[in-house]
Amino acid sequence: MRTLLPTLIATTFSISSLAIAEKIDFSTALPSYSDAVEYQPSPQSFSIYADSEMSNSAWEESQPQYSFYENPYRVSLFSPQNGEDSQRLWSQTKSIGAYGLGVAGVLALMPESITQWEKNGDPLLDKWWDNVSQGPVWDRDVWYINYLGHPYFGGVYYQSARKSGYRQWDSFVYSAMMSTFYWEYGVEAFAEIPSIQDLFVTPILGWVYGEWAYNKEQEIRLSGSKVWGSSALGTTTLFFLDPVDSLGNGVNQLFGRQLVTAGTGFIGIQDIGMPDGTSERQFKFQVQYMLDTTPGSSRARNNFYAQRNDDPITYGIVGISAGASYVTPSDFWQLESGIGASFSLGLHFTPAISAHLTYTKAYLTDHEQQTSIAYENYSVNALYYFNSDSRFRPFLTAGFGEAMKNMDRKQKKFQLNGGLVCTIKSTAIGRYKQTGAIRQCHAQMSMIFSPPER
Repeated sequence: MRTLLPTLIATTFSISSLAIAEKIDFSTALPSYSDAVEYQPSPQSFSIYADSEMSNSAWEESQPQYSFYENPYRVSLFSPQNGEDSQRLWSQTKSIGAYGLGVAGVLALMPESITQWEKNGDPLLDKWWDNVSQGPVWDRDVWYINYLGHPYFGGVYYQSARKSGYRQWDSFVYSAMMSTFYWEYGVEAFAEIPSIQDLFVTPILGWVYGEWAYNKEQEIRLSGSKVWGSSALGTTTLFFLDPVDSLGNGVNQLFGRQLVTAGTGFIGIQDIGMPDGTSERQFKFQVQYMLDTTPGSSRARNNFYAQRNDDPITYGIVGISAGASYVTPSDFWQLESGIGASFSLGLHFTPAISAHLTYTKAYLTDHEQQTSIAYENYSVNALYYFNSDSRFRPFLTAGFGEAMKNMDRKQKKFQLNGGLVCTIKSTAIGRYKQTGAIRQCHAQMSMIFSPPER
């Protein structure tokens, strides 16, 4: 197959988590109201720490040696060296296993048209082996299960490690392992063939969602566990942000002892610059303030949030692209060329190296019947960029995948991809961090070749 790769618009995610606080009146400490109008206390630093009375901990509180980051993609899940709480993570993992069986039970009761779980009465072990040996395949689940449900649970796995003191990369690896071996090739394989897109979407988008949820929970807990002033809404939101930890707390309360290592809390510590040039350290669960200047008027500072993190590997390496492709299938398919839509999800490990899952779909005209046929192409590709710091960035790509028509797995063909792509970068944001995904526009052309289909 030869295809013209799409014009890509790669994006990065940014998460801003804001701490919300109580009103603090500085008017009595100031020499005059006129001075008060011009003066605003200056926050010199603000940090969030895990509450020592709770079970959670944070990587940002650890002090790894600088040499630790010389190999930024090292994995510490099985050999924690910087205070990561492996016992808490193991306890959470066991509880996920138990809760997952309940989730599987609920899905088994749902209509097959939604879950695509086949219910043909075969012995469970035989069905599991049949599904595992046939996969993975591109599944046909409804979009909200694949692209909302799976990232959500990927984020749930992610937080179990993140709250146990592991860094973002380790938490992503944990989420990838759980979503692959526990769910796709474990529980779900009893009901359906493992899914190609789920293997990528669950941990990768789960990383983005999980880190957002991790920071959002800090914001809510620092505001007194309220959302829009409501404790009930706050409690409900906290449950869905991290149901594993919330259920663990519920189990412990039900039995009156700690069966699951669970519980989350945070403390905000802030240094405030004072009018006389000194600073005051405040330990607060609520850290926004308002400055009263004259009777009947006030001036409020914007919310702010900051937390030191020297880790070079963050969710910023996640990249998503979408565009159009000019698709030219091989003669085997007996289809005319045409325009299709392409989507890509991947990780930018360095400015020069990245890996992606790419999916292309086009409706092409059949040579014989002159009818419109759905043609799909999905592949896993590695990319190596030359001149990664310049505007002109050619790159090599290689990978493997499958093509099919009419969404019929019996008509799919394995293929190998390879090509040289010429790219011109137009950067919307002018900085490209060492391992961050770049916001850019690509204009590119390539020829992708596949081996002869049989």
